[in-house]
Amino acid sequence: MLLSGIFPALTTPFYPDGRVYLRKLEHNVDRYSKTPIAGMVVLGSTGEPVMLSDDERKDVLRVAAEFAAPEKVLIAGVGAESVTETVKMCEYAASIGFDAALVRTPFFYKPSLKPEVMLTFFRTVADRSPLPVILYNVPVFTAYDLPVDIVVQLAEHSNIIGMKESGGDLAKLGQMIERTRQFKRNYSVTEVFSAVTTRMQREEAKEAEPLVSIASSTAVATEVKPKRKLRSKEVGFQMLSGTAHQVLSAMQAGASGAVLALADALPTACFEVLAAFKDNDIPLAEEKQQRLLEPSRRVHAELGLAGLKYAMDWNGYYGGTPRLPLLPLTADQRTTVETVLADLRS
Repeated sequence: MLLSGIFPALTTPFYPDGRVYLRKLEHNVDRYSKTPIAGMVVLGSTGEPVMLSDDERKDVLRVAAEFAAPEKVLIAGVGAESVTETVKMCEYAASIGFDAALVRTPFFYKPSLKPEVMLTFFRTVADRSPLPVILYNVPVFTAYDLPVDIVVQLAEHSNIIGMKESGGDLAKLGQMIERTRQFKRNYSVTEVFSAVTTRMQREEAKEAEPLVSIASSTAVATEVKPKRKLRSKEVGFQMLSGTAHQVLSAMQAGASGAVLALADALPTACFEVLAAFKDNDIPLAEEKQQRLLEPSRRVHAELGLAGLKYAMDWNGYYGGTPRLPLLPLTADQRTTVETVLADLRS
């Protein structure tokens, strides 16, 4: 699966009483599908998965899959502390049309998380998962930073296709990109070299079923539409940045894209950095990147999920409030968000 572009890390909407608000998730996913993003990550850290029951997590994944445009790559956050529970979620996500599984590092039994344990965890998940696996390193939440040597060893596995790196260490990101360059894979892509998703393939297979005329006693199969023309593209181990203030630097280091919480509120503004970089207009890319620095620092980093969700409300998506015990913003904090994002509405 090709991982290239900007992927918002979707939030999970809640009613004021704390129930999951699936209709608002439909609204958000439908609107993101009309933007130039490459796809969406559902139930990453921004989706509050640790606040949800197993049934709620499945509901969120199901609704996202139902309402996302077929051409948008869908990545399911499936992380759990055990191999068994992680694989169960991989299997469920695969059954409803997701394209890849984002697997965070286990973290609870930290004293026991030796290199051999981490290698065993990810390799076993990858062996059993029907979806390609993306490693997820997010030390700000797990207090565990996946070492470069382990990443390189895991990159050899045929079903581990990339990594979301949210540690913020550009030197480490560069090392991982350089040391995993030799692991090449070929993926099917469209004629314009965009990803071919599971839902695109399912939709095409359904359209390709011959229609049978029953106007006469003899059934006659009608002509079937030709299949989509595909190309093959060779790519290396795909590295995705997880920090909005470093998108340009990460792309210059060799990252294939970014999974960004800030893109929940500002998908087009985040995409514009990548678009300018791909057009080799570095001054414009730097200008677009500069516009994201304050929102990344003051809205996302300082105000957390509550700040991000209010930024979504402010820009026409549904954010709402986080689930308790996380608290909504104060009036002064809402004013801060509005001031920081004043020139970025889209």
